[in-house]
Amino acid sequence: MKAVRRYGLEGTRIQNISELAGLSAGALYRYFDGKDDLMIACFTYVDRQVAELFEHLELDPQAMLTDPVGTVKSLWLPYFRFWAAHPDETIFYHRFRDSASFPRYDKVRDASYFSAFSDMVRMFMSSFPPLSQINQDLLWLHVLTSTVMYAKYVVEGLLPNNQETEDTVFQLLSVGLSGYLRPEPSDT
Repeated sequence: MKAVRRYGLEGTRIQNISELAGLSAGALYRYFDGKDDLMIACFTYVDRQVAELFEHLELDPQAMLTDPVGTVKSLWLPYFRFWAAHPDETIFYHRFRDSASFPRYDKVRDASYFSAFSDMVRMFMSSFPPLSQINQDLLWLHVLTSTVMYAKYVVEGLLPNNQETEDTVFQLLSVGLSGYLRPEPSDT
């Protein structure tokens, strides 16, 4: 990840990685078939770290109904802060997801380790039926890509790592979502 941050995804070579890791290139080839295999392993490692964040977060169903945007923020904030606190991972993740090889990998990858997050999404979907009107692929692509991109700007020093940045980024993300975070009117 340090090599990708330093040399770019395309510019990174096994030799760069081995030098930064203090290993021979041959040692890396004992564990990985090549650079692409190593990049996928790095992506999966970071992706699992992110998924673990949601394992430790509590979703309060009552708060979700009374303050849905606040609840989303309480779940989103640790996610954004993770990225802002891990510069190498953020730059790597952003570049790998933006690479030409990612869509092929994404179609076949196992992301079952996001079960806690998926459970949270299902709770929101059942409580707020208008959410099902949104193209889910676009929704999550928007949240993920925007969050990681803004965190990348933070770790690159283009945005300050402060409360104002967090609040503004969340506001930008949530404005479009807020119209969908309302329960269906009851028939009574």
